[in-house]
Amino acid sequence: MARVTLSKIQKSYGSVKVIEGLNLEIEDREFVVLVGPSGCGKTTTLRMVAGLETASGGSVHIGEREVTNLRPGLRNCAMVFQNYALYPHMTVRDNIGYGMRVRGVPEAERRAAIDKAARILGLEPYLHRKPRHLSGGQRQRVAIGRAIVRDPHVFLFDEPLSNLDAKLRIEMRAEIKSLHQRLATTIIYVTHDQVEAMTLADRVVVMNAGRIEQAADPITLYDAPANRFVAGFIGAPSMNFLDARLEQRGEGLVVVLSDGSAHAVPADRAARLAAETGRPVVLGIRPENTGAAADDGGSVLSVSNVEPLGPHTLAIGTLAGAPVTVQLEAHARPKIGSTVPVAFDMSKMHVFDSDTGIAIR
Repeated sequence: MARVTLSKIQKSYGSVKVIEGLNLEIEDREFVVLVGPSGCGKTTTLRMVAGLETASGGSVHIGEREVTNLRPGLRNCAMVFQNYALYPHMTVRDNIGYGMRVRGVPEAERRAAIDKAARILGLEPYLHRKPRHLSGGQRQRVAIGRAIVRDPHVFLFDEPLSNLDAKLRIEMRAEIKSLHQRLATTIIYVTHDQVEAMTLADRVVVMNAGRIEQAADPITLYDAPANRFVAGFIGAPSMNFLDARLEQRGEGLVVVLSDGSAHAVPADRAARLAAETGRPVVLGIRPENTGAAADDGGSVLSVSNVEPLGPHTLAIGTLAGAPVTVQLEAHARPKIGSTVPVAFDMSKMHVFDSDTGIAIR
């Protein structure tokens, strides 16, 4: 297996710079997920590791080797694509073993490798079937099997679950995570789905406009986002953002929203935020850290939509002039057009600089 190092990687298409000066180190046997909105550069980065895109600058190392200018076949990476890329006229066995046959691997060795991959992936009953006779999840397992038999240093996954339905996506997530634990190999995985990223990764790399906004384990990203972009991207539903001002009142510090409502800052945060007193900031609060208040003495949500989700209900609307989602108890059914007094768990609050969007700790 191998460590992957990207040093000052750049990618341009003519005069358009897609990625500029990206640095990333992926440890041996680490499962790293690149996540971000469409067009952020995550797939381009993956393809530069694979050799399917040529870097415009910088270097790529796999293990101790620099592979920046090596063709894909010499990098010992195996890529699993979104569309499976299976040969429809071949059986599962032949699809898995095709690359080995092309490379002239002896038949006995080839058969042993295919049987091992099929056993790992639960494909043994399907080895004689054609792809058209398989479900989407089974086809994806065949594509993964084809990668496994290469015995690569690095596995590369490019949105492999995006063509599957919701139930299959959950099942395949579990299979891919289990596969990583069994093979103990380095995996770089690309997705636009932040839930997928959070459930699979040892470390999540959040990308935006060709740069890394933050790279950390999933819980750190959730609890301590580096900036407003990461805070809004990680978590479902997204974090609420409200324009606010920090003010000193009595012995304590409060966050005052644009509607005049005030929320007390916990004592352990007040000392660290005291330097921001009087300045405009952005208060971030996740829907799961909100709820219905006992009275309407504070912030009030004007309800425009209600989403019953079983374990809880989401009330969506406007609060202090901003779009806000509030999590209510399961059987709450506020009427559209009504108002709901809202309480914030300020021990879970986030504060961001109103100009730069950087988190203020």
